[in-house]
Amino acid sequence: MASLMENLIDVLEKESMEYENLLNLSMQKTPVIVSENLEQLAKITDEEQLIVSRINHLDHLRNEAVNDIANVLNKDVTNLKIADLIKMLAARPEEQQKLAAVFDKLQTNVRHVARVNEQNRELIQSALEMVQFNMNILHSIKAAPETANYNKGAYNTGDVIGMSAKSFDAKQ
Repeated sequence: MASLMENLIDVLEKESMEYENLLNLSMQKTPVIVSENLEQLAKITDEEQLIVSRINHLDHLRNEAVNDIANVLNKDVTNLKIADLIKMLAARPEEQQKLAAVFDKLQTNVRHVARVNEQNRELIQSALEMVQFNMNILHSIKAAPETANYNKGAYNTGDVIGMSAKSFDAKQ
């Protein structure tokens, strides 16, 4: 049981470190999004994918460790949570303290990553809305009605409102 608990603590520590790495990348991503540096954003996203892959692997290892502990304790795996394990370790305060500390650290890192990712999502959403706004303006300019301007021969010049090929001539 002790080695299973040490294994779980080790996996949780590694998972927490990966979330710290992900948090650092997410924080680096924020100014890159603001500066619209797509090349740097692609690099950061690639690095994030590698970290997420490692987190998924560690998550799988964590689930295996919890399953093994549940089998030893003869508990239902679907209902056994790490918080429950912390309570069960009351008789072994050293392991309980280690597990509680690493679990709290992991939860804190996950919350920070979620917060920064939400900020980045909002920044990207704002950028997309600005692009859509600009596209709408360009589309509306092309679809603007023609003016009723006529030339000397009484022909309609067909100028579009807001778009004139001529500029102001100060000599006239």
